[in-house]
Amino acid sequence: MNLAIEKNLKVAMRDGLSLATDLYRPAGDGAWPVVMLRLPYNKDNPVLLFLAGDILRVAQAGYVVVVQDCRGTFASEGEFNPYFQEAQDGADAIAWAAAQPWCNGVVGTMGASYYGATQWLAAGEQPPALRAMAPFITTDQYYDRWTYQGGAFQLGFMLQWSASTFALGETVRRLGQGRAGLAELGAAIAGGDGVAAAYEHLPLNTVPGLADVTPYYFDWLAHPSYDDYWRAAAPCEHYEKITAPALNFGGWYDLFLGGTLANYAGMKARGGSAAARQHQRLVIGPWVHGYNGGVYPERNFGLMAMDAVADVTAMQIRWFDHWLKGEANGVPDDKPVKLFIMGLDAWREEADWPLPDTQFEKWYLHSDGRANSAAGDGGLSTEPPRAETPDTYLYDPRDPVRTCGGATFLPGLFIAANAGPRDQREVEARADVLCYTSAELAEDTEVTGPLSLTLYVSSSAVDTDFTGKLVDVFADGRAMILSDGILRARYRESLSAPKLMQPGTVYELTIDMIATANLFRAGHRIRLEVSSSNFPRFDRNTNSGGVIAGETADDFVVATNRIWHDERYPSHVVLPVIRR
Repeated sequence: MNLAIEKNLKVAMRDGLSLATDLYRPAGDGAWPVVMLRLPYNKDNPVLLFLAGDILRVAQAGYVVVVQDCRGTFASEGEFNPYFQEAQDGADAIAWAAAQPWCNGVVGTMGASYYGATQWLAAGEQPPALRAMAPFITTDQYYDRWTYQGGAFQLGFMLQWSASTFALGETVRRLGQGRAGLAELGAAIAGGDGVAAAYEHLPLNTVPGLADVTPYYFDWLAHPSYDDYWRAAAPCEHYEKITAPALNFGGWYDLFLGGTLANYAGMKARGGSAAARQHQRLVIGPWVHGYNGGVYPERNFGLMAMDAVADVTAMQIRWFDHWLKGEANGVPDDKPVKLFIMGLDAWREEADWPLPDTQFEKWYLHSDGRANSAAGDGGLSTEPPRAETPDTYLYDPRDPVRTCGGATFLPGLFIAANAGPRDQREVEARADVLCYTSAELAEDTEVTGPLSLTLYVSSSAVDTDFTGKLVDVFADGRAMILSDGILRARYRESLSAPKLMQPGTVYELTIDMIATANLFRAGHRIRLEVSSSNFPRFDRNTNSGGVIAGETADDFVVATNRIWHDERYPSHVVLPVIRR
């Protein structure tokens, strides 16, 4: 099918500002359904435009693909303020497309990451023409599991995103408008290249080079708790208003996996129409944020793990063919969940998430008080603990545990070098990393589903962080990360109402370790790591109990942290075991 391409149409929003919009549509006269993408990363950037599906294949399948620069980005007018502008602008863009002569009045949406956010936010405005969505690696709100996680600031992602993406993009935009020169462009490029060094900068709320071009970065730091600022732009607060079915895509190593799963479950329970509640779909591959392949420097999941081989675009077209064209192609009868099971290294369809036959098993922490490092005496089993000595370690913010793989968004992301499955043995050699390891497994053991870690802790500090990490220990000794989580102790009761600790008092904390799908092969071992830092993925807790974003190294306090595991304080990780 031949395509007609129209560039930089000016689409007026309700306040009169115009957003630059491109069309990719079947050539000739006619009226087709629309599939819309709205992004802040430059609609002329082919790498980012095709991040979550081949839009040219979508257009050739008989759709008008509408691609729009968000307000205040690249060719669009206005000022960019992430999240807070997308609901009304998205609804206006959908209404505009539905009214055009080349549209039959029906609209769907697709796209990854922030263009997933634009979908969910617009859907909350209930645009009448919106009939289906296909959000990819996105989340349910922009506080927890986006800007923060467990109350800890996602420094790795947020600074990389602001300095390397938005600051540079805004400077390029100003250069084209005559509002910036080559000096400003050079400074922006240097700032993007220097993100790794900027992670060390303190205080966080004085990072140089961002105040003028990305002022919202400092707004995020100024709201460290889940308050009305974040609620105003949280899709999960408005599920009851969203009527469109959604084909949700996620990645086991994507930093937005928790939000993707929350959208699936939340819409099933609270969606604003029967179709939205009954026709949520979920597809999760072994992917990181921005890389949907299956080959990593230290782990190869095989050819079928790649999105191109699994053919994500075909899944999207089939989805839209039913909901936007009315084709009887079996979409409503599909199993709702499709998962890539790591270890098995194969796709599998399931009846729901969590899997209906999940056995949630408590695996308890054990030691004689010497679980420090992988060489320690930490154990992990289904046997409840008895009288055991707590494990103790020092957490010094001057020497945090360094991020090694996992659901990260750090420099080098798009070559899959810093994210995803990485060997943790270097991390596990540290004395401030507690390791609890099972015996060798006698048979293959599948762990597929949500993960949570309950720790009984005490500290010499009034506030500190606790981290958990699930690891697959191979027979040759490799320790490959599967999933992890963090909780800032002041948020142990609520993400909205922080409360400091009393030094020496034992508290129960539950850390959301998100989810995984992994077959631990016979001869492998299951390992849990516990520590108090994961830097620079998350900012360092100063342990002072103060406002961390405004503190320097002078405010650092060394914390003596203890993990208790005995009959009174049975610390454990809950593993979703599948036995078939």
